Amino acid sequence: MNQNTDFIPFARPSLGVEEEEAVIRIMRSGWLTTGAETLAFEREFADYVAAPRALAVNSATSGLHLALEALGIRQGDTVITSPYTFTSSAAVARHLGAELRFCDTARGSYNLDPEQLEKTLAATKNCRAIIVVHIGGLPCDMGAILPLARRYGCAVIEDAAHAFPSKLPSGYAGCLGDIGVYSFYATKTITTGEGGMVVCANEKLAARMALMRMHGIDREVWDRYTSKKASWAYKVAEAGYKYNMPDILSAIGRVQLRRAAGFLEQRRVIAERYDQAFAGLPGVELPPRSEGHAWHLYALRVREEKSGMGRDALIEALSEQGVGASVHFIPLHIMPYYAERYKLQPESFPNALAMYERSLSLPIWQGMHEAQVEAVCGAVTRLLKPR
Repeated sequence: MNQNTDFIPFARPSLGVEEEEAVIRIMRSGWLTTGAETLAFEREFADYVAAPRALAVNSATSGLHLALEALGIRQGDTVITSPYTFTSSAAVARHLGAELRFCDTARGSYNLDPEQLEKTLAATKNCRAIIVVHIGGLPCDMGAILPLARRYGCAVIEDAAHAFPSKLPSGYAGCLGDIGVYSFYATKTITTGEGGMVVCANEKLAARMALMRMHGIDREVWDRYTSKKASWAYKVAEAGYKYNMPDILSAIGRVQLRRAAGFLEQRRVIAERYDQAFAGLPGVELPPRSEGHAWHLYALRVREEKSGMGRDALIEALSEQGVGASVHFIPLHIMPYYAERYKLQPESFPNALAMYERSLSLPIWQGMHEAQVEAVCGAVTRLLKPR
C-alpha cells in the first residue's frame, strides 16, 4: 500500500469517541460475549428497518449460511444467484451440498436481470432459493423478482451486505424477501469491524437461525449465565454453528446505527460531486442509480477505446497520484472453482463480464474531507480528459 500520508484510501471506517467509550464500557462490565448489549443492538436494528426480528451474527457470510440452512437447503437442491458478487453469496450453498446456477446481470447493470432470471428458473430443476445481491447499495428490481420467485416456489434471500440503509417506498432493502442479510465489515456504511445482521419476518425460520447460530443449544449464553435457576443446564438440540456476535462488537454497532442516516447523506453528497466532475469525460459512464441507493460503492465505468485508458491502467495511475481504487467484483463464473465445477467460460455471462472489465470503485466514505473529494475528482479528470 502507498505509505504517503496524503494517500486517499479506497475505504476507511468512521469511528470516534462514542465508539471508544462504548467499547470501554463493555470491557469494564465484565461481560464481553453475546449478552444484553447484543440483544439491544438486535432490537434497535429491527426497529430501524421495521423488521419483526433481527439476529446479530459474526459475519454476513454466516448469516447467508444460516438463512439457507433454515430453509432446508441440502444436497439435491439448486440455488440461483448472480455471478457478479463476492464468493460468500455462492459458497454458502456449496457448504450445504446444494448446486449453484448463475443468472446474468441486466445489460449495463451490476444487479441480477429479472428477464434472465425467468429463463433460468424455467430451465432449473429443484431450485429452492434465489439469492439476490444489491451490489454497491443499489437495490435489485424486487418488484419483478419476487413474483417470479413465488411463481416457481422459491424463497428469496437478499444479500444486503452493501445495502444498509437503502430505503424504498416498499421498505428497506433486505426486508423485502423472505430473509435479509446485512454486513458490518470494516468497509460498510456502518461497521462493527466484523459482523452482520439477519432479518426475517417468519418466526419459524428466525427461531431456527437463532438456534443454529449458537451450537444448536436451546438456551442463550446470556440466559444460562444470568439465570438463578440451574444456570449450568442446557440441551444441544442440533449440531449448530458458532456464528454469534459478541457484545464488544455490538456496542460499536449501536453507536454506528445512530449515525447511519448522517453517514448515508455524506456518501450521497460525495456521489453527487463525482457525478458533476465526471459527466463530461469521454468514454466514462456514471454508476447506475435508482431510488434508495445506499452508495456503498461508486463504480465508474471506462471504455478504453474512447477514454484512452483502460480500467487496470487507470487504477495504477490513480494510485501513483495518491488515490486508492478497487474492483467490485471479479465475477464468480471466471473464478477457477466455479468455472471448473460448472464448465463455464468468461462469455457464459456476457453482461457481468462486460461490467467487470470496465469498472473501478472510487473512494466514497463518510469522513472524507472536501479536499480529498476534490483530489479524487482532479486525478480522474486529469487522466481521462481529452488531450
